[in-house]
Amino acid sequence: MSNVNIRRAVENIRSGTNAYTPLVEVIVNAIQAIEVIERQDGLIQIVVDREGQVDLEDSVSGVSGFTVLDNGIGFTDENRDSFDTLYSAHKISEGGKGFGRFTCLKYFEKITVESNFLKRKNYFKRRFKMGTDNEIIIGEEVQESEEKTTGSIVRLVELRKNFPDKKLLTLARVLVERLLPYFFDDARTPPQIVLMERNESDRVVLNDYFKDQGAMQIQELSSSSGEFTFNSTEGEKLFKARVFKFYSPRTQVSKVSLVAHRREVTSASIHKYIPEFVEEFYDKDLNGEEKKSKNFIIKVYVFSEYLDENVSLERGGFEFQKDVDAIYGIAQGQIEEKAAEYAKKSVSHDVEVRVEKKYKRVADYIKEKAPWHTGVMEGIDLNDMPYQANDSQIESKLQSIKYEKENFVRNEVKKLLENPEPNELKEKAADIVRRISGSSKNDLAHYVALRRSVIDLFEKSLELDDGGNYSSEGVVHDIIFPRRGDSDKTQFNEHNLWLIDERLNFTEYVSSDQALKGVSDRPDLLAYDKRVVFRGENEASNPVTIFEFKKPQRDDFVNPSSNEDPVQQIIRYVRRLRSGDFKTPEGREILISDNTPFYGFVVCDLAKKVKSWLEEEKDFKPMPDRLGYFKWHENLNLYIEVIGWDKVLKDATMRNRIFFHKLGIE
Repeated sequence: MSNVNIRRAVENIRSGTNAYTPLVEVIVNAIQAIEVIERQDGLIQIVVDREGQVDLEDSVSGVSGFTVLDNGIGFTDENRDSFDTLYSAHKISEGGKGFGRFTCLKYFEKITVESNFLKRKNYFKRRFKMGTDNEIIIGEEVQESEEKTTGSIVRLVELRKNFPDKKLLTLARVLVERLLPYFFDDARTPPQIVLMERNESDRVVLNDYFKDQGAMQIQELSSSSGEFTFNSTEGEKLFKARVFKFYSPRTQVSKVSLVAHRREVTSASIHKYIPEFVEEFYDKDLNGEEKKSKNFIIKVYVFSEYLDENVSLERGGFEFQKDVDAIYGIAQGQIEEKAAEYAKKSVSHDVEVRVEKKYKRVADYIKEKAPWHTGVMEGIDLNDMPYQANDSQIESKLQSIKYEKENFVRNEVKKLLENPEPNELKEKAADIVRRISGSSKNDLAHYVALRRSVIDLFEKSLELDDGGNYSSEGVVHDIIFPRRGDSDKTQFNEHNLWLIDERLNFTEYVSSDQALKGVSDRPDLLAYDKRVVFRGENEASNPVTIFEFKKPQRDDFVNPSSNEDPVQQIIRYVRRLRSGDFKTPEGREILISDNTPFYGFVVCDLAKKVKSWLEEEKDFKPMPDRLGYFKWHENLNLYIEVIGWDKVLKDATMRNRIFFHKLGIE
């Protein structure tokens, strides 16, 4: 009599198992029961028990349990005692863990056994249930049997949760994949295994999956199979990869399955290691065209004593780690990645075609949407990028490659500068400069392409909207420089002051639509600069630039009653700045001297009314292109330009046109 805390044993079953695990366990026991008596007419029948209500969506009832019948040796006294012993060593030579039956109670409420066995030339029938408390075998009955044959009937009753599949063909396919090593065992012929409905309305012979006339074939690709080794902490370990072609895979993908004691333990999608396997493949006709009716996936089954020795108690995984394993020395991921290479070998031409498509997809993306990455394509490795990558994934990959190249160059430069050997400096310098230049070209191309987009957006903002209105001052203001901000918050690469003047890209401080301390007025844009490039004598100056923006097509600011005269606003700002007692909104001192030059820009539409106002009342001179006016206020050291929005757009486009032309984005 056993005394085991069965509930705790079941509760401690680790992840990695599923509702198929106990069914496979019972079928494997049936196979072994037939093999032990070397029966040539071995037969295993798997009867599906279903719920009473039919699922309207699938037109078939859900699974409630299974009955597995075999004509093997039966539950002899030895087998019975092994069943009643936790961690029994009875089948240890066949990979038995003495624990598999406990997984049955994790997924089913009841397990019953009825078996005929031969004892001293007499036949007996044994019946019992598997307990759920402290005794493994309960309600046992043994009596002489009128049936002159051996075999067992194991019932898995009352499923605890919904079974993952319902249709008989789906159930059959999953079982075939889990048990495939038994069907391709060179040393032993498997018994016939039949999956059937309780009312015998439908049946599937699992062995037929491997026959040419089968509705869904499974073929071994021996030419692609092979062996490989890894070094573990206990020495070199041998692995054998066997490659199979599965036709009509439905929604499945190609996988690598690790096998222990002739049964599948784990499976991993091959596209995790080779992205091109994310889709199924097709046989070809004589013209090389794909036959859509002959679709298939690839599965690689890996066999090894290393796997047999390290399978977990529940057969839901292995004792070694999935990634890096310092204890065992070989990790699951290493084995799967190596096995995936054999799958690639079996469909090498298809993979090459898909790789070419992937490279073309990236090349087209760079050409059409990201020309700044042109230099990255040389020698690029896309092996780990998804086969059907979207724009975001492609961009992420290209950015990653760009970073890796830049980081490599930085490290090489650092090592070069630390090495005093002149010969090495001479040999490596040219290559490093070439790499730096290539990276810089990519950044420049990206920046120029962004300018093209900004100009397009700016041009759009100057057009009438659907309601016949022009954009507000705020819209065009924000395109040039975000309102209520300054250069402490907005970096030079986040504003577009270059639309007006390239020199404004590197101003030391910019204030956008913010009041200066001590002043209630808010200039639209204020910038002051410490020059870093000198002309003539090496003497620094501190120019201050002030902008005022007026909404496109607006001209009411020229009216005598208006208090929004932009020219007077600029003059007023200059006078107050020259007083020397104002600071930035953050309290920073604005350095102004007697000879500080001031530049004022008014950006507005030069309507006829505005032009007359500038020429007759403000004494401004027209520029040669008539798209702007200028005036010099000598006593304030102030130069003012009034320019039209069209001129800003035209000049910005013209300054950048040669770059757009070089990139092919005109």
